[in-house]
Amino acid sequence: MPEPAQPSSAPKSSGRLTPKSIVIWALVALVGAVAWGVLALSRGEEISAAWMLAAALGSYAIAYRFYSRFIARRVLKVDKTRATPAERLDNGVDFHPTDRRVLFGHHFAAVAGAGPLVGPVLAAQMGYLPGTIWIVAGVIFAGAVQDMVTLFFSTRRDGRSLGQIARDEIGPFGGAAALIAVFLIMIILLAVLALVIVNALADSPWGVFSIAMTIPIALFMGVYLRVMRPGKVSEVSLIGVALLLLAIVAGGWVAESSLADTFTLEAGTLVIWMIVYGFLASVLPVWMLLAPRDYLSTFMKVGTIALLAIGVVVAMPTMKMDAVTEFASRGDGPVFAGSMFPFVFITIACGALSGFHSLISSGTTPKMVQKETQIRMIGYGAMLTESFVAIMAMITACIIDPGLYFAINSPAGVIGGTVESASQAVANLGFTISPDQLAQAAKDVEEASLLSRTGGAPTFALGMAEIFSSVIGGAGMKAFWYHFAIMFEALFILTTVDAGTRVGRFMLQDMLGNVYKPMRQVSWKPGVWFASAVVVGAWGYFLWVGVHDPLGGINQLFPLFGIANQLLAAVALAVCTTLLVKSGRLKWAWVTAVPLAWDAAVTLTASWQKIFSEDPKVGFFKQREVYQTGIDNGEVIPPAKSMDDMHTVVTNSTVDGVLCALFAILIIVVIVDAGRVCYKAIRHPESVKLSETPYVKSELVAPAGMFATKEEKAELAAAETKTSAGAGAGTGSS
Repeated sequence: MPEPAQPSSAPKSSGRLTPKSIVIWALVALVGAVAWGVLALSRGEEISAAWMLAAALGSYAIAYRFYSRFIARRVLKVDKTRATPAERLDNGVDFHPTDRRVLFGHHFAAVAGAGPLVGPVLAAQMGYLPGTIWIVAGVIFAGAVQDMVTLFFSTRRDGRSLGQIARDEIGPFGGAAALIAVFLIMIILLAVLALVIVNALADSPWGVFSIAMTIPIALFMGVYLRVMRPGKVSEVSLIGVALLLLAIVAGGWVAESSLADTFTLEAGTLVIWMIVYGFLASVLPVWMLLAPRDYLSTFMKVGTIALLAIGVVVAMPTMKMDAVTEFASRGDGPVFAGSMFPFVFITIACGALSGFHSLISSGTTPKMVQKETQIRMIGYGAMLTESFVAIMAMITACIIDPGLYFAINSPAGVIGGTVESASQAVANLGFTISPDQLAQAAKDVEEASLLSRTGGAPTFALGMAEIFSSVIGGAGMKAFWYHFAIMFEALFILTTVDAGTRVGRFMLQDMLGNVYKPMRQVSWKPGVWFASAVVVGAWGYFLWVGVHDPLGGINQLFPLFGIANQLLAAVALAVCTTLLVKSGRLKWAWVTAVPLAWDAAVTLTASWQKIFSEDPKVGFFKQREVYQTGIDNGEVIPPAKSMDDMHTVVTNSTVDGVLCALFAILIIVVIVDAGRVCYKAIRHPESVKLSETPYVKSELVAPAGMFATKEEKAELAAAETKTSAGAGAGTGSS
């Protein structure tokens, strides 16, 4: 049956528009509209990147103020009087009421991984306009909606994982398909995220040292906040940021000292350390390492991106990439093959809509949120913040010379291994850059070469160095800012891997709990250790394969990553739509059903092409056929350098193709079964059964947003007075 209505607890006077606020929001809308007009109508001339900032920020502000508020109050009807799982089930391990500012930091750090940095950079080969439109429109109407609604429904169900919610609400058949699909997709996502880190940190003592130091700093912050000075969030934040900055500076010292060799690790060694760290982050109490480390890295992430935005406003760099390139229509781009529809949407992934976020929103975060009213800020707000990161990534890719962009992002098989061959290959693509310019670009950032540095991270770092050096330090500081950006990206992504591993553990425990009930106890030690080992072992395998892939792991795995990520979003949106219908919110089901329809169309089209395309650059099985034929004929096909490489390509292409087909089939099963459940709920509402946890009155008092309102300050003061009075009475009676 539909959920029982609870009395609305939102302040009636809160958020009403006044004449002053109407004028302000009208100006915000006007600036955004003008900026979008400039971006859309400019052709053949360079425009300032500041217009992209204005368009994005104006759109985000309006979406958060109006659309997210509408969803929270009218669609979800969040209730601040209802106790969350963190309050009811607090055990100090996985369930723990966490300050909204710390939790926002954890959630943002956990969801903002490689996608918003890498995807937009790769998609820039089609021009800045298609990707920018999808990043902004996609996050407002799809990505942020998915994150917030999933977080709400998981919070109402004791923080259960997405797959388990699907099994409980859709049924055993579609639910089983969802459980399997979600877990397998999760493994691929974590492997790709970890691969980007390994590529960024390999042979980089500065980056390895700085990233390693964030672990003891986070452990200190966790103990400080829980044992030494409970509740002193601002205090521990200042200490943590100071230590983080010291670690970054010290990384530069280490790189120039005798310790450099100790922290210079090969890719294979980094894989082992990544697996060890992922396991520890999964089994330790959430307050000890995961939450404080993610909160700490959020300062680094948000601070750097904010400074980058300020740098854009000050330096006013121009967009050198065309608004729409010829590769958008031809589909034969050197960075990735495929037409604009569907592959620009698949490639951008996390910046606009990310299924991975639904795993965090139904994993760690719902077990720590204090109040339902905070779901809007954490779910919708954190996703808008990540989308802004994607916008900054698009800017960094498009302000550098297009010839340099394609020399960096094209594989060696396309441009060769010398600056002369790269210059000629870029000219064949329709862009111009001389061998001397390519050599000088590498020299400016103290790198031996920038050719074929695929994966997006080096391009983002180069664009960031371009902006920062034009504001602070000049050309002489470009190398410093480049290496700072590389380290920043690794820190950015690592926080997603540790939180993702823990979420993967929750999912596996949920799955195994259907067979062996003690596994459902998420803090049961044997289950925690076993499930964590299985998860890190699984993504560790694909990480190892990616590191040793002759075609470049990122080139092989990122298309599968994008498709899997978007298919996972289809699962989340299907589950959310089902729950809206079953809980008596049919008239609002379009909020998730419309983005579900779009996402399914895009991802299933991409899946079809990756499975059946006759272009070996697009189709996994066609690629397998080409390399298998080469093996049969005793021929080594570049970029493979040996028969062992040829066999590796065949194996990896086969695995990728099979997984792509399996994911698509499972998602179709989930969507069809969800449709069946929705139809039944509409026709026979009396038969509806919800697995929602019964209402329990909350005893906690906490603000809904980042800053407490006047009414919330009064509530906090009253709660403190009541607590003090109770403590005084207790002391007197003793």
